[in-house]
Order: sequence, then C-alpha cells, then structure tokens
Amino acid sequence: MAHPNITLINTLREAANNLRNGAPYAWGHHGSCNCGHVLQVITQLSKQEIVRHAQTVHGEWSEIAEDYCGVTNAPAYLLVSKLERLGLTPTDIHNLEYLEDRKVLNNLPGGFRWLKKNVREDVIVYFETMASMLEEQLLNSIQLPKLEEWQMAAV
Repeated sequence: MAHPNITLINTLREAANNLRNGAPYAWGHHGSCNCGHVLQVITQLSKQEIVRHAQTVHGEWSEIAEDYCGVTNAPAYLLVSKLERLGLTPTDIHNLEYLEDRKVLNNLPGGFRWLKKNVREDVIVYFETMASMLEEQLLNSIQLPKLEEWQMAAV
C-alpha cells in the first residue's frame, strides 16, 4: 500500500470532497477520472490541462505509471512522478484507477464489497477509506516516549 503521509491523506480527502460537491467526473477522461481528480488536487492543473499532458503518451493512468521512466520528460510522465512523490507506487495508481486494493475494500464501511471504477459514490468511499487507513498507519508509526520517561524527565 501507498506510503502514509499527511499530504497523500489530505489529497485523497480533498479529491473525495470535490467529487462529493459535484466536480465533473468521467472515468474515461484523463483529467476527471479517479487519478485525474488526485492530480487536480496536487498539481492545481485543470482537467483540460491534465488531458493535454496525458495525451503525450498512450494508455490509461495505470499503463502510463507502469511505463513511466524518470529520464523521459514527457508531460504525462511528469504527472506520474507527482503521484509517486505523493507516496503512490504504480500498483497503487492502478488500484486507485480501478478501485481494486483488497486492503481498502476489506475496510469499507459495511465490510468488503466490489466497487465500480466509474461510479462517483464508489470513488468517494474508496478515497475516504484509503485516507483513513493511511492516517491510521501514520499514527501507529509515531513513537511516543512512555509515561515513565516523561515523568523522569520532569524531575
């Protein structure tokens, strides 16, 4: 699963909020699909600008991520590098686009179920569930001193 970090968590929640508030959504459109909405948040590019960048190579975001080469400066690859810097792997990008990460699906409110990649409400719940899981992982990774250590330091 993706590397848990505050920026990724907030990005997923903001993308979900944008979708909930009626942002244009079309799974077959590079700029307003699942990854397109994440890219809109992290790049501040419009859906049209994202499409122009994406059309410099062929394929869906999952295919672009798999073919990504850090040396090539094709605009689409620059967008993939933004997703990777956000903490996503090519597998995560694929799972975001297709709503397929079993860990996320197992943690959906109400339990496991398959979601549809092109249904706005399914994308929203997937993004929110993934954000909550990443937040929990991040919080669990924080090491706090034990109470006794705090008390001894105060003496």
